[in-house]
Amino acid sequence: MTQNFNKLMEQIIAQNKLKGQLPKLLLHSCCAPCSSACLERVKDAFDLTVYYYNPNLDSLAEYELRSSEQLRLCKTLGIKCVVEDFDQQSFLTKVVGLENEPEGGARCSVCYALRLEQTAKYAFENGFDYFTTTLSVSPLKDAKRLNQIGQALAEKYNVKYLPSDFKKQGGYLRSIQLSKQYDLYRQNYCGCSFAKQP
Repeated sequence: MTQNFNKLMEQIIAQNKLKGQLPKLLLHSCCAPCSSACLERVKDAFDLTVYYYNPNLDSLAEYELRSSEQLRLCKTLGIKCVVEDFDQQSFLTKVVGLENEPEGGARCSVCYALRLEQTAKYAFENGFDYFTTTLSVSPLKDAKRLNQIGQALAEKYNVKYLPSDFKKQGGYLRSIQLSKQYDLYRQNYCGCSFAKQP
């Protein structure tokens, strides 16, 4: 996947040099720390907008803290950022019956799909050429599953999905380094109340 991603980036950059324009990428972000290394990898190939939509978070306070850090990082880097309203009920409704699933199980798949579908829909409605997510930078997230969901939504919404596994080639380590560099709030759980339970 990483090799394919790197080749795709090279192709996109080469094509855009010939065209003199960058395709628009909507990058779903779970948080500023995870987005930091991803932004570094894609910023030269795209007209980039970060999309913060995470209804899975366990409280409005956590949502606002993470979104403010995302906005601060994007402002520092000169990157556009869209923050959606907190809609926890949409997540809770989707995961009814999956509350006791282990971390990384069926509940997480539903959560991935919820966030990626909203991203694909926004990308379609606002004229983006591509969409993708920062979720694959985490060692705890299944990039293959994320990419399968993304590809299915690309067909549904007629917007290209950028397949990736941002954790590869030191991506996760780089996100830790950049979090320290920018003094970013770095949480120790994915965000949902079920993940915090022992």
